[in-house]
Parts: sequence; structure tokens; C-alpha cells
Amino acid sequence: MKKIIKSYLFLLILAGIIIILDQYTKNLVRTNLNYGEVWTPWEWLMPYARVVHWYNTGVAFGMFQGMGLLFTFLPLVVVILILIFYSRLAGENWWLRSAIGLELGGAIGNLIDRVKIGHVTDFISVGNFAVFNIADASITVGVAVMLIALWQEEKKNSPKSA
Repeated sequence: MKKIIKSYLFLLILAGIIIILDQYTKNLVRTNLNYGEVWTPWEWLMPYARVVHWYNTGVAFGMFQGMGLLFTFLPLVVVILILIFYSRLAGENWWLRSAIGLELGGAIGNLIDRVKIGHVTDFISVGNFAVFNIADASITVGVAVMLIALWQEEKKNSPKSA
């Protein structure tokens, strides 16, 4: 029982850090930039990276716009499933635990926006890539870490070929 509590504590702390960072940065952007306004600390950086106040009614990186209601309930289901199955999914693998924590924090961060303001605030703009936020980045990094961790587990558990 103590092991499960410790495991969930790690999950909740990591997700909490992501949520706080995500909500703080989004609030900073909403407070200081008008919708569509762009800011960069140095003019020479503008073509490569900038902060832009943008809305997103779809999912990460602007995909599936206008399906906000679906993307309000889907993350809620994901959050519930993660909380129910976390200890079985992650086991002792710290990489998987970290990946799930990143995904949980990102899902909740964007869910808060959808419930509070009806859309997600995006603000990180790099090159010609879609505008995103901390929650989107957290989910994406979490998925990448999870894929690598699962690949490593599979490699470790597969019989050696002769």
C-alpha cells in the first residue's frame, strides 16, 4: 500500500508542476497580450521563435478545430483512466511513470482552459510550426518518452536472436 501511495504521489506532483506552469504561462499571455498580438524579447529572434496569443478549439497543434465539446470530455475520460490504471500501467518503470505524469498534467492543463474559457490558449510559436502551449508540449514529450520506454521494455523482454 505504501508503494502505491508513493507511486501516485510522484504522479500527482509531476502533473501538478505541469498544471501550475501551464496555467501560469497562459494567464501571463492572456493578461499581457491581446489576441493575435506577437512578442519577442529580441527582434532578430522573431522569424525563429516568438510568443503569440492564440486560441485553439481543437487539440494539440491546432488539429481538429471546432470540436471543443468532444475535446472537453475526452481528456476527462483519459484523466480518469490514468488515475484508475496508473499503478498497473507504469509498474516500476520510472520512465513510464514520468511519461504518464507529463500526459496527465498536460491533459488537465488544457481541460482547465476548455472548462473555464471555452478554448485553449496557445502561445509558443517556433518557425512555421503550429502554435502550442506547455500542456501540448508536455503531452507530446510524454508520448515520446512512453514510446521509447515501451520499446526499451520490449527489447529487454524479447528473446535474443541468434
